[in-house]
Amino acid sequence: GDILDDYSRTDGVWVLTRNKQFYETNNEKECAAKCEAERNFTCRAFLFTRKKLQCLTLAENTKMTVAFTSTDTVLYEKIIYLMQCKRGIGTDYRGTEAKTQRGIPCQKWAEKTPHKPNYTPEKYPNAGLEENYCRNPDADGRGPWCYTTDPATRFDYCAIPECEDQCMQCNGEDYRGEVSRTESGLECQHWDVQEPHMHGFILKHYPEKDLKMNYCRNPDGELRPWCFTTNPNKRWEYCNIPRCTTPPPVSGLDSQCLSGKGEDYRGRIAITESGNACQHWSTQFPHKHGWIPDRYPCKGLEENYCRNPDGEKKPWCYTTNSNIRWEYCTIPPCDRTEQGIAGMNNVPVQAPPTEECYRGKGQSYRGTASVTASGKKCQAWSSMFPHRHLKTPDRFPDADLRDNFCRNPDGDSSPWCFTTDPNTIWEYCNLKRCDDHTQQ
Repeated sequence: GDILDDYSRTDGVWVLTRNKQFYETNNEKECAAKCEAERNFTCRAFLFTRKKLQCLTLAENTKMTVAFTSTDTVLYEKIIYLMQCKRGIGTDYRGTEAKTQRGIPCQKWAEKTPHKPNYTPEKYPNAGLEENYCRNPDADGRGPWCYTTDPATRFDYCAIPECEDQCMQCNGEDYRGEVSRTESGLECQHWDVQEPHMHGFILKHYPEKDLKMNYCRNPDGELRPWCFTTNPNKRWEYCNIPRCTTPPPVSGLDSQCLSGKGEDYRGRIAITESGNACQHWSTQFPHKHGWIPDRYPCKGLEENYCRNPDGEKKPWCYTTNSNIRWEYCTIPPCDRTEQGIAGMNNVPVQAPPTEECYRGKGQSYRGTASVTASGKKCQAWSSMFPHRHLKTPDRFPDADLRDNFCRNPDGDSSPWCFTTDPNTIWEYCNLKRCDDHTQQ
């Protein structure tokens, strides 16, 4: 791979450092090669200035020293020295934890008191035995350790967390790491602000999605974690989160009956409630779609079985009838209560009458209003002009994203739409609540 893949990039940042070496190089890759070959100290990062083509290899990184703004400078930090967690038994852990699990400060590896060490920087030059940082030079099965400064305790293990949040399982819906840059290096926009991009992913509406700071997340069932960017010209972008090498934890037995919304249903029913056969998930005929099994490895998209990969109200499938794109399936309930048995009836769902007011948050609104609160015309949901977006009829098949009618597919506070004004991405619609007169 690219030599820069092992580095985290930050534009416009300089770090205050004591140990550094200057080199003349033509580009960042040459500078990275200098960092890899540095023999005067352990190179944890490097600075590259575009105008001067100057390369500075550094012993410190942002975990160890002060950073400040500097235009025309790019800081590259070795990811391994930024990680404060361990992978496996932590033989490659190069973090800065320097106390034991009981809180006793570690003895420096190069010192001989209060304990004479068997493992020293001279004997093990590739083990990262710097300062008094916790390390695992002997591949101890219990992980990183250190000699302690307590004369009564020769060594002890360190409390280094596992790097479970540094990678993603499935499509990263449960990723809770702290990556906050996109795959092209753009800084993520904070979820709790609406600049430069307005959006509906508000923490109070998605309390279980952990929309903290500007960390990459996957709150809407995308292929992988993403974020809105701080670049006004790039609304959103995926983040480069590695896939975990360990299999995802088993979340109980795969259900053969309907429990809740049926997201864990893994039975073999493959016919819709009106009797249409289901289309195979791996095919694109008669209906093209984005639920491709290889892209969504944990959704159980096998054969043509009914599934609920997107949090619909119950399992569904695309049909083999070219005139009917998709339908719900009738799955036997796990809890055969009166309500469950009633749900077995093949009674077609009746659409509510068209109305020009909304109830609750307006997620059930199916009216034909298509003008925003400020009078702007709505953009059609299936259109990507003037605004590219994710709220398409394919992704939200039960949200009735027809034409350019106001809708609320993402649980916002009221119906909204993207606008046809290139300078205004979206706005709430010019609609009132049906029960306004009952509100206190």
